[in-house]
Amino acid sequence: MQNHQRSILQASSSYKIKMAEVGGLAKTMVQSLVLLENQLVEKLWVLKTLQHLSASEANCTLMVKAQAASGICAHLNDPDPSGQLLFRSSEILWNLLEKSSKEEIIQQLSNLECLLALKKVFKNLFTRGLSHYDRQLRNDILVITTIISRNPGAPMTECGFTRDLILFATFNEVKSQNPLVKGLKFSNSYEDFELKKLLFNIIVTFCKDLSTIQLLIDGKVILALFTYVKKPEKHKIVEWSAAQYEELQLHAIATLSSVAPFLIDEYMLYQGNARVLAFLEWCDSEDFFFSHGNSFHGTGGRGNKFAQMRYSLRLLRAMVHLEHETINKDLCEKRAIQQLIGIFKNTISKYNDKDEAILLEIQSDILLILSGLCEHHIPRKETFGTEGVDIILHVMKTDPKKLQSGLGYNVLLFSTLDSIWCCILGCYPSEDYFLEKEGIFLLLDLMALNQKKFCNLILGIMVEFCDNPKTGAHVNAWRGKKDQTAASLLIKLWRKEEKELGVKRDKHGKIVDTKKPLFTSFQEEQKITPLPANCPTIAVMDVAENIRAKIYAVLGKLDFENLPGLSAEDFVTLCIIHRYLDFKIGEIWNEIYEEIKLEKLRPVTTDKKILESIITASENIGKMTASLQSEMIESQARQDVQNEQKVYTKVQATHKQRELANKSWENFLARTSNVKTLKKAKRLQENGIQSSRYSERPPNAIFHRTDIKGLNTTIRKILSDMIQQVLRSPVSLSKTPTTIHFNQEDQNAALSTGGCAGGYVMCTFVANQHHSCRTIQVFE
Repeated sequence: MQNHQRSILQASSSYKIKMAEVGGLAKTMVQSLVLLENQLVEKLWVLKTLQHLSASEANCTLMVKAQAASGICAHLNDPDPSGQLLFRSSEILWNLLEKSSKEEIIQQLSNLECLLALKKVFKNLFTRGLSHYDRQLRNDILVITTIISRNPGAPMTECGFTRDLILFATFNEVKSQNPLVKGLKFSNSYEDFELKKLLFNIIVTFCKDLSTIQLLIDGKVILALFTYVKKPEKHKIVEWSAAQYEELQLHAIATLSSVAPFLIDEYMLYQGNARVLAFLEWCDSEDFFFSHGNSFHGTGGRGNKFAQMRYSLRLLRAMVHLEHETINKDLCEKRAIQQLIGIFKNTISKYNDKDEAILLEIQSDILLILSGLCEHHIPRKETFGTEGVDIILHVMKTDPKKLQSGLGYNVLLFSTLDSIWCCILGCYPSEDYFLEKEGIFLLLDLMALNQKKFCNLILGIMVEFCDNPKTGAHVNAWRGKKDQTAASLLIKLWRKEEKELGVKRDKHGKIVDTKKPLFTSFQEEQKITPLPANCPTIAVMDVAENIRAKIYAVLGKLDFENLPGLSAEDFVTLCIIHRYLDFKIGEIWNEIYEEIKLEKLRPVTTDKKILESIITASENIGKMTASLQSEMIESQARQDVQNEQKVYTKVQATHKQRELANKSWENFLARTSNVKTLKKAKRLQENGIQSSRYSERPPNAIFHRTDIKGLNTTIRKILSDMIQQVLRSPVSLSKTPTTIHFNQEDQNAALSTGGCAGGYVMCTFVANQHHSCRTIQVFE
């Protein structure tokens, strides 16, 4: 009985699903749909089964192989009173897009039959769908259509679907007499709100296909989108709530940023610049506006107008960087430069840590727009003027630690450096003002941060700035950490760059290979191949791909001979930099010679001699430079030895002076502790005095006595009185020495005398090396 019960146990659901996948049930069910075209009930059961099976990735893969997407989509409009066919079919298409190869599904749906079916379904749901379910299904169909429209090969325009979608996207803003939209209105329901945003999205997709440009013009898409680029007016928003309108407004401006660059004439026709600048003026004003900031586009814009400002500036940036002179000229005539500088200043005063990332993006976009407007136009650079230079200097004074914060300071700094290049260089008043405000110092401070991503751009700016005769003095006056000079910084950057490039140098920085003194490891690895005359060779490309050429240009303009603050190592490297151009020319000629060999060409005798002479001369320059470097290294070695000897001499003199001081101290102690020594010193002193006198007094000489009359107190008297005090004390002198404290005046007198002897006692002055002891000891 137990065995019988076990044999009829039901299989688990996971086992059944696995067997269905292994058995290829999904593929079979898709193929069976062809046989059930006129059997609605059975078809719906098959679709229901496929709907469940499409929850598995394995089944979706099988369905794709059976061309399920195109087969199901083509029959979306088959008669079905229940409405289940459309619902289940759209659900299956969604699952296929999510759980299988999206590219394969799009390819299957990108045919005229499928798109006509989708078009018909969408039009019916858009014009006749009233229920909540119909609106959801309509939005799902539009999302599927948007995905298909990203395929350039999809015949969206041919089937008329593009024209209808543009009409549906703009009918609410631009009045149309088309019967499709006659009497239609959007409600503020969530589904209609989502539909509006989806229609904006598909317009962005359409503008990437040049064949739809004329349809966008005919549909007045630019005019429709510009209806949102204005200050919100109270009591005039009927269809949408305030939060919905704000989100649509930001979405419309973002859509304009993508569409307007393709429709320049339409943008200018509808006064696009004037509309955007007026909207920016409102964004920068103090008018009260409570934004909700509750959407993707409204991030960080709650309670302020930063989101509107950010997307408006993105739109301007997109238009300016088309470099279309009509647009840029129109902006300048409308005082866009002054307005943007004013907005930048206001963002500085409105700085808030909470909105820091958004403000940095706004500031970056402003600087990029100003760069696009001012580049190659001196009058516009003059309009940029000192106020513009001030905002650039403000950014350059940013704390370097913030560059690693990830908030956008790096982007802002790049925009700032680009603005220096485009808005200041070439305009002498602005250049002079930049120099007066220590702009070059700030540039060198940035370069001293040793961040390679900035160095290339900064060096390019420095090369251009050095054309100004006032720049050299500022560069030479700059001092970095540890009193580093600009020349030393540039040479250090050169050494670092060569190390990264794998250039061969010895431990002293000297040239190793005089034939190829500038060759990088990449150049060594690459084999020379013959190239057409209009193609740059590896040696030429090397000039643009690293910063060595720019360092050479800057140091050349500063004069190689008068660079302050260089070490011996710097001078060795400077020899190479000085000859950079000669080495590079020789390198190019060597490439030409090698290419001629590879192509098996034989130049005429004269050309061959000249070519060989050039190559030999280049190699000689390398040898001469290496020889000069060797002389510098040897000279420095000798100088180091001399400096070392000077230090040793100084140490020896110090020790000798210390020995003399010790000997003098010992002599002093001997005089103060031994009467015979004292008397001997006294005799030597008297003999010295006597020997210094004239043997015969010169006539009319004035005699000066060495003692002072009238003095009754001497050091002997002072010491005698002190000793008498000791003798009157009850302590036995023979057993215990007695210490008497001096005051400073008495001690000085004692020092000058050295000691004294009484008739029956002897006193000895005792002091240590530092004269800190002020006592005498008296013994019998």
